[in-house]
Amino acid sequence: MSLVSDVRRLWHLSGFRRLTYARLLSQGGDGMFQVGIAAAFFFDPTNATSPESIAAGFAVLLAPFTIVGPFVGPLIDRWQRQRILLVGNLVRLALVVGICVALIANWPLWSLYVLALLALSVNRFLLAAMTAGLPRIVPRDDLLAANSVLPTLGTIAAAVGGAVGGIVTFFVPNASDAGLAFTALAASAVAFGLASWAATLIGRTDLGPENPLERLDLGKQVKALTRELADGVRYLYQRRTPFHALGVMSAQRLLYGMLFVSSILISRHALGDPDHPEQALGAFTIVVAFAAVGFGLAAVLTPTIGARMERQTWILLCLGIGAGAQLILVISSEPWALLSSAVIVSFAVQGAKIAVDTIVQRDTEDEMRGRAFTLYDMAFNVAFISSAVIAGLTLPDTGYSRTAMAVVMVMYVVVGLIYARAPRVPAPATTPTPAQPPPN
Repeated sequence: MSLVSDVRRLWHLSGFRRLTYARLLSQGGDGMFQVGIAAAFFFDPTNATSPESIAAGFAVLLAPFTIVGPFVGPLIDRWQRQRILLVGNLVRLALVVGICVALIANWPLWSLYVLALLALSVNRFLLAAMTAGLPRIVPRDDLLAANSVLPTLGTIAAAVGGAVGGIVTFFVPNASDAGLAFTALAASAVAFGLASWAATLIGRTDLGPENPLERLDLGKQVKALTRELADGVRYLYQRRTPFHALGVMSAQRLLYGMLFVSSILISRHALGDPDHPEQALGAFTIVVAFAAVGFGLAAVLTPTIGARMERQTWILLCLGIGAGAQLILVISSEPWALLSSAVIVSFAVQGAKIAVDTIVQRDTEDEMRGRAFTLYDMAFNVAFISSAVIAGLTLPDTGYSRTAMAVVMVMYVVVGLIYARAPRVPAPATTPTPAQPPPN
């Protein structure tokens, strides 16, 4: 299998191996954390009963990342990324301890929301830092394989972490919802602590950037960070290829988000019993499992097939596959159609994402990568929020509309036709002067 051979080849790189340790422990903790907040009824959109309520849930969950991310992300270009991994996981550990205290002390619900949102925000920051630092420890020719292997292993770790969190709570006798949440969250705190330790195995300068700034007055940096983010947009636009790659990723995420919201509702009515939410949640878990198969296939096949063609050509092929998956849902709303579409669309989305990651990394200079992936993260969240809002306005309560599915299918084709005209070679761009602390 290509995935196994890629792991074996990359594993000889000490930097990649150490970064993998940190990512596996960090995302394993993520899985446990998600089980914990689900048990505490934090932002669980699968309990929503209408497209509107699901849209509201996603907006609450993702909007803070979109608002805060642009001001935090440029720090990836300023601070040593290894220190970000070390300190970030320690911060998450502290936040999880705070959530556990809040559950035990029965603090107001809003305090739990704030702590959970902060923990989730730090997680997005850590993932962006790891992605931005990857080209520093992996040869250019192996970036496609690394972009396939590392997120896949991280996804597996998150799934295993979620399973561990669920098993741990299962063996807690006669526990309340708060008790179940506390158990899973405590397990995640241990994983975050181990992830911080794993980050110490990585050299302080191994992940870049070249010219870090360690001492910053954050209060004086807001204006500078805003300017740098705008510089990042101009830089990517001048380079062309990463700018268009981010655009196609955003469009594909929006279309995928429509199917995601739809699948939650279809799970209630087609796969589960609307009067028994636990059955609907179990049904949706089956859909997610099928989607995971698609993500895994993309990780295995993209380095093999995608390496034999241009990255842009592979993205176009994935868009065509996505359109074919939507055609299945135009034909039928039966469970077989939803599960088949979940596998195929997930393959298309992940396959294109791997190529987009590679294009952005390959065609963006090191001192701009942090800002590039901050914009990547921001575009991802905006696309998902937009998809939830659109789904809330267009989908019926059952989640299925043949017209909506047909429109999504057509949009895949339209996005492909537009991206087919995008340039294949990056253009010269002016790199902004490295950031310096503002005068006191």
